Parts: sequence; C-alpha cells; structure tokens
Amino acid sequence: MDDIVRQAMAKWPNVPNCYGWLGLDARGNWYLRDDRAQAAGAFQSGLPGSKGSLLTHEKLIDFIARNYLPDAQGQWFFQNGPQRVYVELQATPLVWRVQPDHGVKDHMGRVTEVQQAWLDEAGYLYLASTAGLGLVHTQDMVLALDAVELGLWQPQDVLQCDLPGLFGFVKSPQAGQKT
Repeated sequence: MDDIVRQAMAKWPNVPNCYGWLGLDARGNWYLRDDRAQAAGAFQSGLPGSKGSLLTHEKLIDFIARNYLPDAQGQWFFQNGPQRVYVELQATPLVWRVQPDHGVKDHMGRVTEVQQAWLDEAGYLYLASTAGLGLVHTQDMVLALDAVELGLWQPQDVLQCDLPGLFGFVKSPQAGQKT
C-alpha cells in the first residue's frame, strides 16, 4: 500500500466505504461504474451498459493495483486514500496471465506460484496460489493447456458457483449492503 494512502487513512479514519463504483472483469480490466452503469444492472449481469467505462489511464490503473487487497470477509477493495472502494468482480479477484515458461502473473503484473488448478463446467480454468484464486485469461489458454499436458497443473473439477465459498471471496460486496 502506498505511504500517501496510509497517511490519508490516519488523517481521516472515518470515511465511509464506497460500493458499486469499481469493477474488475474476467480479462483483468478495471471499469468505473457511474450512476448510469449501476442503474443498468449488476456488474456481473452482462446487461448493456452495466459494466461502465473501461479505465485506460495507466497511472490510475497502477495506483489501483498497488492498493488492491481483500478485507477479512473476502471482499476485495481498492484503498483510495482514506476510502475503501469495494470492487465488483465479474469472475474472480485475480486474473492470471500465463507466461511462455508457464510462470504466472496476475493482471497487475505480480508473479506467483500455482498451488492448485480447477476446471469448471464451462471449461474455464482457475489457478489458486498464495495470492488467491484467479481465472486464467482467455488469451493464455494454449499456454495453460501446455502446462496441463506437461503435468505441471492437474485441474480438479469445480462448479463455478462454488468458487466464492471454497476460496473465500465475495463477487459483489455491493449486493451485501442494505439499501
């Protein structure tokens, strides 16, 4: 976490949390969800306009990445100064990019080691590591298949709906809030 963020948290300790305004899609892209996007439907719904606006500003994306982590309930958030901005997840809290040597980086560029592999009913591949659970990026499935064929990863079957409970993450922190 950035020092400037820690300082802001100490200076303003009681800033309310923010829900529904930031989303992470299944390809590791961040989306800003304004009132219109939120009114169009849940981030996970796939309804037109519900994703919001794709973030493309490199320094903002880097700032989010440096300050992105889970709370004790498995809700992932971006610590934006003194305010926690909880993230709506399309799939998982992390999205893995498989490297040519079968190493793995998350969507923010952090290297990790694969501990387990899981395959769901739709054919999506998930990898668990000390950093958490992530979905393998669709563009990296050929490299992932190589790792499976080499015996580096041995996927176990899992139902997609069971992943949050098995791996302790919350796809929609906003859904748990009282309106």
